[in-house]
This record gives sequence, C-alpha cells and structure tokens, in this order.
Amino acid sequence: MRETDKKKETVPMKRFFNSRETLVTESLDGLLRSSMGQHLCRLDGYPEIKVVLRKERNPEHVAIISGGGSGHEPAHAGFVGDGMLDAAVCGSVFASPGVDAVLAAILAVSGKAGCLLVIKSYTGDRLNFTLAAEQARDMGIPVETVIVGDDIALPGSRYPRGLAGTVLVQKIAGHAASQGEPLDVVARKAREAAEKIASIGLSLTDCNAYDTAHKTRLEKGQAELGLGIHGEPGAQQIDVAKADSLMEQASAALQKALSGGEKKYALLLNMLGSVPPVEMTLLLEAFAKTPLAQQVELIIGPAPVMTALDMNGFSLTVIELTDDIAEALKASVEPPAWPGVATFGKPALRKMPALPKTFETAPSSNPQLEALMRIGAEALIANADSLNALDAKIGDGDAGSTFAEAAKEILNALDRLPLADPHALFSTIGRVLTRHTGGSSGALLSVLFSTAGRSTSSWAVALQEGLEAMQTLGGAKSGDRTMIDAIDPALKALAEGGSLRDAATAARKGADATRKMGKAQAGRASYVPESQMNDVPDPGAEAIARLLEAMSASS
Repeated sequence: MRETDKKKETVPMKRFFNSRETLVTESLDGLLRSSMGQHLCRLDGYPEIKVVLRKERNPEHVAIISGGGSGHEPAHAGFVGDGMLDAAVCGSVFASPGVDAVLAAILAVSGKAGCLLVIKSYTGDRLNFTLAAEQARDMGIPVETVIVGDDIALPGSRYPRGLAGTVLVQKIAGHAASQGEPLDVVARKAREAAEKIASIGLSLTDCNAYDTAHKTRLEKGQAELGLGIHGEPGAQQIDVAKADSLMEQASAALQKALSGGEKKYALLLNMLGSVPPVEMTLLLEAFAKTPLAQQVELIIGPAPVMTALDMNGFSLTVIELTDDIAEALKASVEPPAWPGVATFGKPALRKMPALPKTFETAPSSNPQLEALMRIGAEALIANADSLNALDAKIGDGDAGSTFAEAAKEILNALDRLPLADPHALFSTIGRVLTRHTGGSSGALLSVLFSTAGRSTSSWAVALQEGLEAMQTLGGAKSGDRTMIDAIDPALKALAEGGSLRDAATAARKGADATRKMGKAQAGRASYVPESQMNDVPDPGAEAIARLLEAMSASS
C-alpha cells in the first residue's frame, strides 16, 4: 500500500436515513409537515415526480421554477414561497430530475403570464430543463430559461458550474415576478443578474453521498479550493490552515476573477453542510479582514443556502450591485430558509460599564511564593492538552484549557499581586478568576479564594473556609468525584501544619481515588454513564494534583 493511501480514511457513515431510494421523498414530506413548509404542497407523482409548489399564488404573475438534484437543501424546495420560487423540481441525490418532472411543474404553476426556469449549470439540469421548456412551448405555454454558471474555479470553462449564486438569481427573478413584471422583463433581469455573479467554494472535507464504501480523497491536513456541490474534486488541493488564511485564499481567488474597478457587491457566505454556527460567523469575521471586503456593502448569511450533504466547507458568492438588484435582494419573502440581507459594516459597540477593580491592594513582594506560583501556573499550561484529553472521556474536553486560562491570567498578574499579604492575595486571585476565567471550575475556585480573602482566620484555615463556601455553592463534597477530592485533603494537610509536599501527596491520593469512585455525583461528569468512567480520574482533581506536585518538587 502506498504511503498516500495509508493516510486516506474510510469514513464511517452514520446518517439519519432509511434507504437511499426513499431519502428524498421522506425528506420532502417532512418539510411539508414542518413549520417551514406549511405554505407548501406537492404533486402526487411520487416517486418519479417530486415537485414542491406553493399552495396559493397569483395566477396573473410569471411563475418562477427551479430545481435539480437533492442534497443541496434548503435549495431548492426550501425557497418555494411568495417572492421567490413557485415550484421546485427535485431529483434524487445529486441527480437531475427528469423531463416529465420539470414539465409537470411547468403545467402545475404556469398561467397566461408564462414561467421562467432558473437552471443550475450542470449537464443533466441543462438538458432536462431545456427539453421540458421546449415541450411546454409546443403546448402553448410561454417559457423562458436562464442558466446560472457562477463558479470561477475553472477559468475558460465552456459551462461554468452553477453554485450558490443560483439562489440569488431565484431571489431577483422572484421579486420581479411578484411585482407583476412580464415574462420578458423577468427573464432579462434574471439573465443580467446571472452575468454579475461569481462564486468559489472551499472545503475541509469531501462529502459522502450515502455510500457505505466511501473513502475520502483528501489526506490529513488537506483542504480543497474551487470545488462543486456534488463531491467532485476541487480545482486545487491546499494545506489546512487557520480560518483567516483559508478565507484569504478563497477571497483572493474570487477577487482575481472579478473585472476590477471600484464596484460594490453583495456577498452571500454560504455553508456547504456541516459547519457549526460558531464557525459560520467566525468565517464572516475572517472575510472582513480581506481586501475584497472593502467592496462589499450587503451581506447575506452566513447560512446554509446551497449545501452539499455533509461537506464541511463554505462558498463565497458576490453579485455586483445595482439599485434594482439591491432592492430585489432586500425585499421580504415568505420562505424561511432565505437568510435575509443586512448592511455589511463594523460591529456595533456600546461603552463598557465600570466594573469593580481587580487589583484593589498595592502589589508586594514575596520571591519564594512568586517562584512557586510561576512554576504551578506553567505546569497547568503545559498539562492543558493531556487534561483536555482526559476530560473528553467523561466531559466536554475543556478542563485543561480552563485551568490553563486561569494560569495564564495569574502569570500575567504576578507583578500586580500583593504577594506579601495572604488574605489580600486570595481576594485578588478571586477577582482575577471572576474576571478572566470561564467554566464552572473558574467560578468555583473564585468563590474559594474570595471567601478565603474575607476570612479573619490564618491563611490555611481561611482556605478551608473558602472550600466550604465552594461546596455550598457547587453542591459537591468529598467522594463525589470532583476536584474537591484533591483540594480537600490537600488543604487539610496544610491546616494541620503539613508541608507543600504533604499537601501534594494528599492531593495525589485523592485524585487517584476518583478512578474507583463509580458514577460522579456532581459536575458535568455526573451526566456520564458509570461504565464510561472506570479507571478515569476526575480531570479537575488531576489538575490540582499536578499543580501541587510541580510546586512541591521545586520547594
């Protein structure tokens, strides 16, 4: 086996479907039952004819029809509704619908005003929709067509692929039709819009069209730039990089294909299938850093508009703005899948309210304590990945990052801490954790230190009082398989006059004991089945033990 073959993986297919044969019809009927499809109906031609149409429409208006292979949802059935499509003709997964299906849609929704077919530029769609249009004309129905080929990834291509720009043409044609424009005007506006659109896609993965033997063509560390929406290879394979770098490459390729000048554009940031929402908006922020962003006035999305099943990627579509195009894009429509249009600009800001001071006490020196704190903080940072991996077995995989975040803030604050005053130090650490550290661990440790800082007892006893407050708030106690199982014995050792080494030994014993405690009784791990926790220490307890071990080793 070649080395490159070893790197490619057979991707296990875990998907929600019954059979490939029934996938599309069951999905469409689910749409019609949903809150997003109450305004829709379908022709009773299953399984060969899968046409979704509006329940009600103005018969005096030009009908707008589009469609193609399924697997690109919400396109196209999701855009059927007032202001956009009157009907969507759906094929099987990544397969064009047949001529009869397209003709059935034309006959179902076309009145005297005729209809416009918005066609994605793929061979099957061009053939079947065009042939259906010819048959309809022979039957006396006025039909016009517009072919959308917005892909710029393959310069010189005779038939550029139709990508997410198809939906923008649907929107512009739908608006013209809703205004009562005649067929020739609707078609002209759609064709003019299609000429002003350019798109390019970038993905970290290919997609699996319900193939149990599917193997990804990408090696680890590879992405694709300039790809279509049917799983076909991209124009080039590139290295996976940070989001800003990937977006810059996609944006630069798109900008290079534009005609230049100071033209203004609307941008559709389309998600191809499996990009989570937190990354969708991050990608828009990445685009805002590119030179092309300076020419963008309107933003559509980020949203899944023209997807490719489970592909983990995005596409950029720009359309040159005119007054008519801007008006059409901004117009309200019935289909809930349309993400709407907004002005593309800088984030709105509001003045920050005054918060309590973090550093209320003047800094003071304690070189020995400072050295210990530095060692402990650096140990937590160094252990972040291994603690995350441990937490991933029984939690959400962020324990190491949470402790490392707290450690970094303490390191940054060392020269501002009252190191010679234990109680003031505890209070300050509590405020640092409150201000800068998230997660339940950060909040609970903040309570521990803040309470200790208010105590009038000795510093060792004050820490125990802080632990009691932490337990009261968090609801956990020793034996519940939390970080308390390491903190409690360590603080008891210190309160009894023990050394830092004694505290570290006690913490290690407590952390190790969590391996055999059975089901956790508090914290996020309490939601995890006991069978998955066998011989896995609590990550928080493990973090405390490693912290104290690093500090005691240098004392």
